[in-house]
Amino acid sequence: MEQKETEVNEKGVSSTSGVVVQVREKKGALRAAIPCMPFPVAVICLFLNTFIPGLGTFISAFTVLCGARTDLPDRHVCCVFWLNIAAAFIQIITAVVMVGWIMSIFWGMDMVILASEHHTCY
Repeated sequence: MEQKETEVNEKGVSSTSGVVVQVREKKGALRAAIPCMPFPVAVICLFLNTFIPGLGTFISAFTVLCGARTDLPDRHVCCVFWLNIAAAFIQIITAVVMVGWIMSIFWGMDMVILASEHHTCY
């Protein structure tokens, strides 16, 4: 993404210079704990999350124990595993009021997006 800045020189004439701005999304602990898995595994987790809320998230928690990377490199593997189990539990419990089902689908979509963007993350 390129953003242009306008600078006014001594004579009052404006000139533009190109400035590159990089935007990075700040994620919470639960979202940052989503593991980066191989694409087929992420698609399976999305499929499971679509029909049984929380199941794909629960299975993805075990990929952390198998070495899948997350956006939480400073946390221990067990901590990231339990964060994913907590996310799955929240999805299962709140699925009764549709919030967990929607959250589960978005979680699965995030898994697929992570897998498609980062081919070298596993």
